Amino acid sequence: MTGASERDLHRLTERLGVQLDPQLFALALTHRSYAYESGGIPTNERLEFLGDSVLGIVITENLYRRFPDLPEGRLAKLRSAVVSMNALAEVARTIDLGDFVMIGKGEAVTGGREKNSILADTFEAIIGAIYLQHGMGKTTEVLLNLMSPFIDHAEQLGAGLDWKTSLQELATSFNLGVPDYLSSESGPDHAKEFIAMCVIAGRELGQGEGRSKKQAEQRAAAAAYVLLEDEMAAKND
Repeated sequence: MTGASERDLHRLTERLGVQLDPQLFALALTHRSYAYESGGIPTNERLEFLGDSVLGIVITENLYRRFPDLPEGRLAKLRSAVVSMNALAEVARTIDLGDFVMIGKGEAVTGGREKNSILADTFEAIIGAIYLQHGMGKTTEVLLNLMSPFIDHAEQLGAGLDWKTSLQELATSFNLGVPDYLSSESGPDHAKEFIAMCVIAGRELGQGEGRSKKQAEQRAAAAAYVLLEDEMAAKND
């Protein structure tokens, strides 16, 4: 996509359930790779910064009210699970956000539209744009409409917590041994990205990305936990 057409914006606003100023919306969809190839036009990074803060407030308040008996530590871990890069990328996929984000040709060739980091960042930028135009009330409505299923899932897993510990306990309970993590890193020292793969009993069960090795491994463990639990539940049906 070389630009955000009116048709594109209309399709996406229908999925979000909210109207946005076309220029603001286009800015929210402008990844830095596209901005660079277009001569240094503004990127969505400022909106992403704003959206990240708004998202944190909305989800924190929702969890606080939704689970009145949970201690602070458990609430913090649930929030981390719900607003993680992988979780936000999955929310973005429910509205096919990758079809609309404006990325550079080089980024597109390497599968940028499906990268969790780009999807999550763009989703945060969209949230920032909605907040600027409509305020907290409407933004909260849009966010909870999109994210309630993911909040429910995090609660059901019981794990919004330490995913590596939870996964090890689950794997041990099924006599599968201790999970192993294979990690790699890329990018310059000031902006490294890590990818981790969780391996259990010789099987690759979950992959995670993050700004640190620890974060990537936690996300890989979360993905593996979901898959392994689903597999075991299916066997017991």
